[in-house]
Amino acid sequence: MTGAPRRGALLALALAFAVAWFGLLGERRIIKADEGRYAEIPREMVASGDWLTPRLNGFKYFEKPPLQYWATAATYAALGVTEWSARLWTALTGFLGVLLAYYTGRRLLGGTGGLYAAAVLAGSVLYALCGQVLTLDMGVSLFLWLAVCAFVFAQLDDTPGRDRRRWMLVAWAAMACALLSKGMIGIVLPAAAVLGYAAWQRDAALLRRLHVLPGMALFLAIAAPWFIAVSAANAEFARYFFVHEHLDRFLSTQHGRAGPLWYFVPVLVAGAMPWALSLPAALWQAARRAEPARFKPLRFLLAWCGVVFLFFSASGSKLPPYILPVFPALAVLIAAHLARASRRLLVAQGALAALLGAGVLAALAAGAVSALPAPYRPWLIAAGAALAALALTATWLAWRGRALASVLVLAASGLAFAQLGLLGHGSLSPQYSAYHAVEQARPGLSVDAPFYAVRHYDHSLPFYLGRTVTMVGITDELGAAIGWEPDKAIARLEDFAAAWRRERAACAAFEPAEFAALRAAHGLEARVLAESPRYLIACKP
Repeated sequence: MTGAPRRGALLALALAFAVAWFGLLGERRIIKADEGRYAEIPREMVASGDWLTPRLNGFKYFEKPPLQYWATAATYAALGVTEWSARLWTALTGFLGVLLAYYTGRRLLGGTGGLYAAAVLAGSVLYALCGQVLTLDMGVSLFLWLAVCAFVFAQLDDTPGRDRRRWMLVAWAAMACALLSKGMIGIVLPAAAVLGYAAWQRDAALLRRLHVLPGMALFLAIAAPWFIAVSAANAEFARYFFVHEHLDRFLSTQHGRAGPLWYFVPVLVAGAMPWALSLPAALWQAARRAEPARFKPLRFLLAWCGVVFLFFSASGSKLPPYILPVFPALAVLIAAHLARASRRLLVAQGALAALLGAGVLAALAAGAVSALPAPYRPWLIAAGAALAALALTATWLAWRGRALASVLVLAASGLAFAQLGLLGHGSLSPQYSAYHAVEQARPGLSVDAPFYAVRHYDHSLPFYLGRTVTMVGITDELGAAIGWEPDKAIARLEDFAAAWRRERAACAAFEPAEFAALRAAHGLEARVLAESPRYLIACKP
């Protein structure tokens, strides 16, 4: 590798990356379903003052633990309830993941290895997308990545005994935070990776270097209090969380997210763009690379990637972001490969990304994706053009022998492609967000009048209303929670119509056809305040 850039250049790169990463968080409306859900739960925490029991639209919500809810609620309290503050925790954990990749790459690979690892991670399309969209996947990925890195640093042959203990305690604390972020994978996946690596390398002595007793004590001190308190306050929690949300989700397809065993293969390849060409060779090199030390960090990173990939491939519930935790480790493995890569490989890698960008432009020009909404197409054209132009620049730099510059520009191409694609999706928010309808209806809404969601529940509706709504004739994902607190919902349309007639003032969101049918069947008196492509908001005249 060539020498590392000077500190001033590194700071300039970090600042430019921070501006690109955080600057556009508030440019898109919160959309259903995940963004609306994970923006609303912390808003209700702040409004109610109850930070123990997570609630969605007023109902107990035990699908996930509370760490991200707490972080976002604290952000709301400090900065106000906005789209930017709602997405800040996701973006911040993604940004810290890139910085940790830099530190890890520099420590394991030396020279400019840190920059290679950080660039690969920041430019990977799936990682860049997940760092800008409000879900829980990026937060748990950061803490799992921290646990992996801390374990690696603790086990390196040249780590002093005192530092080994400290790093292992960091690993145990990170696993506790991962558990509080998204559940039992916070400890199951790291444990499986350690056991798998120890078996692969026939290194049983590794298991004696885990500092289990102080580590488990720290783990329980961080993770156990909330689980104990929420179980004491809510009799429904333990069975729902541990059985329904863990065992049932993994062993069955009842959550409606099934997929074939090879589901994550295309996700991994597409998500790793523009580095997909280097992916197979990087994995092979990590498995075969001669590492004379007793502990082989790159092989452990490979074991980690394999465990995460196989675990979620075997699960009965699959979504593309589930394998996000492999990407930071993959970034270091790809960085190790790029450090040894020939000029020919770097040229081919840039050329492939340029062809992908050109392919997007050609498909749009040929009308092959005519099903895409018209407002989205200009943004995809811009995304494809940015990818092609920056990838061509990276190809030229690689041809000139400027490997590091080529990698940095290629990373910028992946990040730009993801950012422009997301901004374009923001143009579709009238179809996927309640923001526009609520803003149109707001002058006619009464803060004291009940608000109903009639057979249609948009997850972003309570967030933009700034209040919960009464669900009518629909349970959505809250079927179990409504069963625990049935008085908070209305099951039958006839009961809703009677309640509507009794109220002096009331508002509701309807699907247009449902609204017309209710007016005809029940003589519903209502004045339409706002209409969107999917539903309308009306109130009593």
